[in-house]
Amino acid sequence: MSGAVPEPGVPGPASAAASPEPAPQPAPGSAAPAPGSAAPAPDRDVFDPRRYARGLPHEVFRALRDGEPVAWQPEYEVLGWPAGPGFWAVTRHADVLRVLRSPGDFSSYEGATQIRDPAPEDLPFIRRMMLNQDPPAHNRLRTLVSRAFTRRRVERFEAQVRQRARRLLTGALRQARERGSCDLVAAVTDDFALLNLADLLGVPTGDRGLLLEWTERIIGYQDPDQARTVLGPDGRPADPRSPAMLQEMFDYARRLASHKRAHPADDVMTALAHGLTGAELEMFFFLLTVAGNDTVRSAAPGGLLALAQHPRAQCTLRELVRAGQVRAQAVAVEELLRWHTPVLSFRRTAVRDLELSGRRIGAGEKVVVFHASANYDERVFDAPHTLDLARAHNPHVAFGAGPHVCMGAHFARLQLRVLHQEAARLLPPYELLQQGEGPGRCAG
Repeated sequence: MSGAVPEPGVPGPASAAASPEPAPQPAPGSAAPAPGSAAPAPDRDVFDPRRYARGLPHEVFRALRDGEPVAWQPEYEVLGWPAGPGFWAVTRHADVLRVLRSPGDFSSYEGATQIRDPAPEDLPFIRRMMLNQDPPAHNRLRTLVSRAFTRRRVERFEAQVRQRARRLLTGALRQARERGSCDLVAAVTDDFALLNLADLLGVPTGDRGLLLEWTERIIGYQDPDQARTVLGPDGRPADPRSPAMLQEMFDYARRLASHKRAHPADDVMTALAHGLTGAELEMFFFLLTVAGNDTVRSAAPGGLLALAQHPRAQCTLRELVRAGQVRAQAVAVEELLRWHTPVLSFRRTAVRDLELSGRRIGAGEKVVVFHASANYDERVFDAPHTLDLARAHNPHVAFGAGPHVCMGAHFARLQLRVLHQEAARLLPPYELLQQGEGPGRCAG
């Protein structure tokens, strides 16, 4: 439910190819070089999705934050996708906030919000989504749909969320006892996020598999573990966000809205069906289905992974849950969100010639903020590479900032808090399996 849709997933480590050849970088105060297909030096490249197969490229992010916080990134051909014009990578926390909070300078509307440029014929269609709008049009639509996300409606689902967490975790524990290990992602977090969203939307039980299918097609289209790449007539991968690829989802949204108008319930889709019509409803259903599902599907296993890798922190959270320290548990969830940022990056387009951290950015050039780097900025976070569940000062940007800050952040936080509470109560101390040790990812 975040206004942010993550960049595509990445293939496994085996696909990580040799680092591309270096490309020249602009000097401080200079503008971007002419578009080209050459890749930057490997210690500066944050574009190639294969770099993220083993985790965040922290050393690269830190080098950029320290030496070139606004750095030109050539957009070379990779994984069958054609080269693009390149973009400015923004890695410092302060600069990320400036971009996200300044829609008059950095537009979501001009080129939409994904790094890759949409096909020119698809851009008018993509701009109909709230995610890809600027004020005042964005403000009008956000005001309308925010009425569907009242705190009362969201919090009404806590009992269902908790019951689901207990059921899934109990099943995972049973699996671990029978097999010696379990995969918490497959056994718990994938279904947890998906089914919670389906409850909130009011999607019938028999249709919920469609939400997963659409999410994997749209978010994981570069990840062979998640989705099969669909090729276009030219033999290149088809854009999963194009009108043709989304038609099935839109048809379903119209049918569901019609059903909710005839049979209203206390759910988000009923509220939207009575407040939006036509393209606005279809595009918002798309945004909810993808961002609302995938944000928690990333944050939930990311938090469990962090705790598996940090046994002392895992023990600390168990003690907080046992002692009923709800406020301290909420602080811990914020640190897990900072540590494993569910949204890696987000694109804007410069509306005019301007300067950002000493770089001259031309009107029409792409500007990509890296939330994953901003959340480890040493200028803002003390010892950012230490997982500190009691971190007092934690202005992370896991849910974005500015006019596009995540509308569903409250529901996402509720789900994560409940999941970690129930995991602390039900699971024994858990750890990662060594590679090749078994099919699961976590041993109890």
